[in-house]
Amino acid sequence: MERYFKRKPESELSTPPKKDSKKTCAELNSDDLPAAADPLLLVPKQRKEPVLLVPLSEYDPTDVADHQTTSSRNTCLEFNPADLPTDPALRIPISEYDPDIRDQVRRAYLKKGPCQPRNHNFPFKNFGKNYSNSRRFNPAWFSEYPNWLEYSITKDAAFCLFCYLFKPNNGKQAGGDVFVDEGFSNWKKKERLQKHVGGENSAHNQAWNDCQALLDEYQTILDDVSLDTLRLLLRQGLPIHGQLENEGNDGNFLELLQFLYNSHEDAKPVGLETALENSKSITTDVQKDIVSVISDEIVRTITKDIGDRLFSILLDDHNVHSEDKISVVFRYVDKGNVVERFVLIDHVAKITASFLKTSVDKFFSEYGLCISRLRGQGYDGESNCRGELHGLKSLILKENECAYYIHCFANKLQSILVSVGTEQFEVYNLFKSVAKLVDIVGAVAKRYANLQERDVVLAFEELKNSGFLYETKIKAFAFIGDSNLETTLIWSSVACEDSHYNTLSILITMFASVVDVLDVIERDGYSGDDKFNASGVLDTIFSFPFVFSLHLMKTILGITSDLSKALQRRDQDLVNAMKLVKLCKEQLQMMRDNGWDSLFKEVCSFCDNHQMEIPNMDDIVPRQVRCRRSDETQEITNMHYYHVELFQAVLNMILQELNNRFSETDTELLLCIACLSPSDSFSAFNKQQLIRLAQFYPVDFSAAEIMTLADQLESYISDVRSDVRFSELNGIADLAQKMVETEKDNVYNLVYLLLTLALILPVATAKEQRVFSSINREKVRVETDLEDEWMSDRLIPYIESDILNSLDNETIVRRVENLKLSKRDIVALN
Repeated sequence: MERYFKRKPESELSTPPKKDSKKTCAELNSDDLPAAADPLLLVPKQRKEPVLLVPLSEYDPTDVADHQTTSSRNTCLEFNPADLPTDPALRIPISEYDPDIRDQVRRAYLKKGPCQPRNHNFPFKNFGKNYSNSRRFNPAWFSEYPNWLEYSITKDAAFCLFCYLFKPNNGKQAGGDVFVDEGFSNWKKKERLQKHVGGENSAHNQAWNDCQALLDEYQTILDDVSLDTLRLLLRQGLPIHGQLENEGNDGNFLELLQFLYNSHEDAKPVGLETALENSKSITTDVQKDIVSVISDEIVRTITKDIGDRLFSILLDDHNVHSEDKISVVFRYVDKGNVVERFVLIDHVAKITASFLKTSVDKFFSEYGLCISRLRGQGYDGESNCRGELHGLKSLILKENECAYYIHCFANKLQSILVSVGTEQFEVYNLFKSVAKLVDIVGAVAKRYANLQERDVVLAFEELKNSGFLYETKIKAFAFIGDSNLETTLIWSSVACEDSHYNTLSILITMFASVVDVLDVIERDGYSGDDKFNASGVLDTIFSFPFVFSLHLMKTILGITSDLSKALQRRDQDLVNAMKLVKLCKEQLQMMRDNGWDSLFKEVCSFCDNHQMEIPNMDDIVPRQVRCRRSDETQEITNMHYYHVELFQAVLNMILQELNNRFSETDTELLLCIACLSPSDSFSAFNKQQLIRLAQFYPVDFSAAEIMTLADQLESYISDVRSDVRFSELNGIADLAQKMVETEKDNVYNLVYLLLTLALILPVATAKEQRVFSSINREKVRVETDLEDEWMSDRLIPYIESDILNSLDNETIVRRVENLKLSKRDIVALN
């Protein structure tokens, strides 16, 4: 149990290793250095350097010379791993970094690996007399020299990563300076690469020995019980530290560790004492490193599982600690089963479509994913950066025309439309006021039995019987969120799909009872706050803008109510749902073109019935209204404001959102997918529609394969209709699993490919909603000062706990050792 890390003596570190103790470059394998990702878009996950490691200059005499050489020039005192240039020609000399951070820079580059843009179109260069012989860099050389050979796109030259990091001070031996400074570009002399490697004591191999010594400088020994303690906290989503840690509580990690050791029959008292003493020396930064390794290993497991498969991506933004963060979920098919995996929640510096696209590209590059394999994309509809996400959709489609956007039916359509409508101030004020109204009335309703006025008691009873208090009180925060988020609309994930429509309808019906209750609260409230809030809400709901917005949104949500319910049905009848989409668009367009008069009369009649003032439509709108417009100096009439800037503007936004989510192409695609349904003995089967579905994916189906598919479909439908094993399937997911189970996926490979493409599309997903609720729980349960990458690293093991369980401790230990934890921060983790 007592396995300790020991630092090598300086004498060993300052001298080259023995011949048989180190691998040469030719013997180097992928386990010795981290695998390189595509560097063209590679920007590693932005992390603050967790620990300050002991600089190599403490034991390497050559650094003294480096320091003397650079003392007269400007040195770089700080660095961010994310800002390190990937292109070797763009890097500053390693000697220009301050000696105190030089080793950290070296470790960062070794972690990233050599710059090897294998898919780059390498330019030709003319050689020989009259420049008649054209040669260019051969990407096959990367496989021959995988660990050190680098290529600069900007300079069209080859470089050596090892020599850049530990450039020797013994002249230009073996072309060391060429592969560090100018770059090698004499492509006709490929033998210079091997000459650069040289013999055992060459400058290149000395540099490689220095790199290996740096990687082996620190070793961390992790006891299984300690590591299992950390894994248990991650799996359960429990904080590693706690608020009471400085008040006699050692925190969850050490407390649970002590419990596990006490429960272990074979643990000797001295072993427990030593383990706890050593564990107390572990800093938060070190624990973050370990969690980071576990998180990264899970993501690499996921991306390795995706491999060359087709997949889709789902993105959503969240506001955490007043910062926008993007979460990412991947969806793919494995042996007929739909798999959804959460891989990232990252801080977004700028909410723009181009910046989001760059972030996606960097992630794909870092983990070896190819955007050409993307076949679907989806985004949460209530996103604060909804418009930019639609812009991202367009950017991805420009690069990959088969990455179709599909509205995820798990996203509640009415909530999405409400979120769109609240971009107009009057609609925002409507839902904010309704939430406040429900909160006030609901709180006082608990005490209404003490009220003396019979009419008010009856009013409360009516509100309760109507469902207004019961139904909407539990959704009070579905409209407005908590007191710390007063300016943000948050919609409840547990509310039924038509809750907004029901609430507005009941409010119109029970308006008189609501007013009676507010009158009593304003006059006889139990506190000054009750009276003040009731008075404010009364003033708001008795205003024409509120009543107009109330009827407008009630009508809009009424038109879309049936569609919203259809999209939430478990059986998801795509054919009828798409018909309802078309019907909703037509009704909303008709309302926009011809529905003003009827809505205005309805609003005026409501105002008359409740003795409310109706503004003169020919008057100029008040100044406070003009101040909310882009051109506040322009004077407009009330008629123009309510008809054009409220009625038409809201309907335009709603129609635009529906068109974005259900374009003609997307609708046709979903109707084609519906023909794959196995329900009622494959009654929806339509050969021509399925051929049309294949034509949506020209990258996956060639012209010849589409002809083959036509014949294959005939055999397929006859086979499955006559096979009793396919008679009671509920959906295409069951069909895909049954085809794999019966090995018909190999017989009808093209039909199975259609099924795979259909299942990849994020029409329905539960993982996205589970991720978002997990994020909200983590915000409450973990440390309040949670940093971006700390949150992501904590969430990934918690959500993907099955992969966490599959990771063995040996793999985690090896990765942590490669992270080179500092002896100053940790002696051992026992």
